[in-house]
Amino acid sequence: MRLVVVSNRLPFTASSKDGKLAFRASPGGLVSGLTAYLESSRQGSPSRDYLWVGWPGIEIDEGSQDRLRSKAAKQQASPVFLDAKTMDGFYHGFCNSTIWPLFHYFPTNARFDENDWAQYVKVNEVFRDSLLKVVQPNDTIWVHDYHLMLLPQLLRAKMPDLPIGFFLHTPFPSYDVFRTLPTKWRRAILEGILGADLIGFHTIDYTQHFLRCILRILGIEHNFGQVLIDGERAVRVDTFPMGIHYEQIRDNVKSDIVQQEARALRDRLGNPKVVLSLDRLDYTKGIKHRLEAYATFLERYPQWLRKVVLMLSVVPSRLGSEHYEQMKEEIDKLVGSINGRFGAIDWNPIVYRYRFLPYHQLLSLFAMSDVALVTPLRDGMNLIAKEYVASRADQKGVLILSEMAGASRELGEALIINPNDESEIVDALKTGLEMPEEEQVRRNQVMQNRLGRYDVIRWGQDFTGKLNSVKDQQKRFNARLMDKSTREKLIKDYTSSANRILFLDYDGTLSPFKERPETAVPGAVLLATLNALAEDPRNNLVIVSGRHRDLLHKWFGPLSIGIVAEHGAWIREKDKDWLPAIKVESNWKEKVRPILQSYEDRLPGSFAEEKEFSLVWHYRAADPELASVRSKELADELGYFTENTELQVLQDSKSIEVRNVGIDKGMAAKLLLSEKTFDFVLAVGDDLADEELFKVLPEKSYSIKVGLAKSYAKFNLKNHRDVIQLLTDLTKTTNVP
Repeated sequence: MRLVVVSNRLPFTASSKDGKLAFRASPGGLVSGLTAYLESSRQGSPSRDYLWVGWPGIEIDEGSQDRLRSKAAKQQASPVFLDAKTMDGFYHGFCNSTIWPLFHYFPTNARFDENDWAQYVKVNEVFRDSLLKVVQPNDTIWVHDYHLMLLPQLLRAKMPDLPIGFFLHTPFPSYDVFRTLPTKWRRAILEGILGADLIGFHTIDYTQHFLRCILRILGIEHNFGQVLIDGERAVRVDTFPMGIHYEQIRDNVKSDIVQQEARALRDRLGNPKVVLSLDRLDYTKGIKHRLEAYATFLERYPQWLRKVVLMLSVVPSRLGSEHYEQMKEEIDKLVGSINGRFGAIDWNPIVYRYRFLPYHQLLSLFAMSDVALVTPLRDGMNLIAKEYVASRADQKGVLILSEMAGASRELGEALIINPNDESEIVDALKTGLEMPEEEQVRRNQVMQNRLGRYDVIRWGQDFTGKLNSVKDQQKRFNARLMDKSTREKLIKDYTSSANRILFLDYDGTLSPFKERPETAVPGAVLLATLNALAEDPRNNLVIVSGRHRDLLHKWFGPLSIGIVAEHGAWIREKDKDWLPAIKVESNWKEKVRPILQSYEDRLPGSFAEEKEFSLVWHYRAADPELASVRSKELADELGYFTENTELQVLQDSKSIEVRNVGIDKGMAAKLLLSEKTFDFVLAVGDDLADEELFKVLPEKSYSIKVGLAKSYAKFNLKNHRDVIQLLTDLTKTTNVP
């Protein structure tokens, strides 16, 4: 089995000079982490192959594309080719001017441009088309990050059985922030991500935010992180905090080149304590807040003058962006101001470097720093914090970490601060610089043990292992689906039978659900299909529904069929008049009606419906989050009210019904089945009320549950469209027994 990793960028960046193609490693935690996992996976299982699909970093002319493909293939990579203009609108436009600020809680920085969105859609489609050329039937796809949020669903539409995972490396914002996206975009993004079988986030917060967004925006509920899409496909949403290559960092930091660099740095700085601040240039990192807090620290605690140095290392990012260039100017001025205010001829409080850092220099900074100041205003994970702790072979050093970084959920022994609270940063600096060595060791031991156990390899194994288990679960669900041979046998038995009865639910079975029940009017195709079945003299066709008998009579009265209304309270046998199934009292309605009306007032969009033998509270059109709360409250209140009475409370799909005990679809079916001997029985339904029907059917009956939920039915069909197709196929049979 091959794992196909898909990300915006390949693990290397291509360059072209004098017609020659060259590669250099791409920077970033995603590349280094995934590379470590992929190589480890191959060592553990040589048969485990992989392919990395992504953009090579530059526009490649058509004449050079085949050469790049060939060269990339040797590194188990497959390039996606994009022109510079499209990539600019996609990457600098929608990705970094809309999604990046929004997902990091900087909505005022977000730009909402239709052209940028169009480029985002286009690039995701190009990635899909590129993948379809290289994906093999047994491949597993792992899509990464916010650049490709539409891709899972685009792939699913073309290859519905393909195992697809998606992992987001940034935060996923709260509903109130995410909803600022235009309606079409936000729905498309959520639906795109839900095309995956497994969706992963760094922290439980991000996971919960996503689940709340799909509830509020798409109306899709979850059960402990499991989501059922259209009743057909199970999707898992879970938390997988990304780790680091712990053992590799431990080995590399002990190397001669790193240790020599660390000693040389320490010799140049002298004896002051060293506070390390290492970040990519980005407004989410809180670099200005950090510098201002450091200045306040020096002012508040002058005893630390000449005794501490802030090593400020800023890595260039998004070169050419006016906003980022302006940010660099502000940092430059602030560094100059602090050094001018507090510095001396032989001491600068800040040593500032603005450049890319080779890996060994990065580790040397970790190894010689007394304190690491990692205070982003918002960060998906922040692997720098983890790498600093891992690199401390001496188990010394203090990590000051923002609570807004995903890593803070795992590194609770660090000094956790609010990056917007200057006084907290100041106090943490003092605490960190004065912390006894034994306390540093105690804290770091705990964090190092945790990081060593759950490293990036374990992270990758957990994700891919869970993806495999989700696919296995889907296979178990699909095993219940009516297969071709069962379908053929059903049609054969139907064709050869002389007396048939067909019980068909309506909502969710013959018709999709609607917000208002009265709008779910049967279409011409459905009516024609039902009429064709009803005209066969061997058939007794029965619509078994929870709807009011007047509405069912209006829709289906002209057909020569039986109708069971209000979940069995009323029965109209074929070519006969309506009769109540049993005689019951309905004076209880006077007490229940005010309860339902009060909840109607408390939940806008909900409404109470009165039937002859029941009362129903509908909430499909209401706010889904509040509806979830109110429906539970109402069910509890009605359960208490109906205790020790002849009433029962039925919770159905987006409705709660109160009715007399003894009225259900099963009772009505038993009555109809007792009147004649049938050699073919078929029942199809989708909700809890239909379970009572399935329970009473003869052993040789065909019972079908619509959707993939557990059921007393013997078989499943995916949706109402499959039901209509089955009924249509039955109308085409002509054999007479």
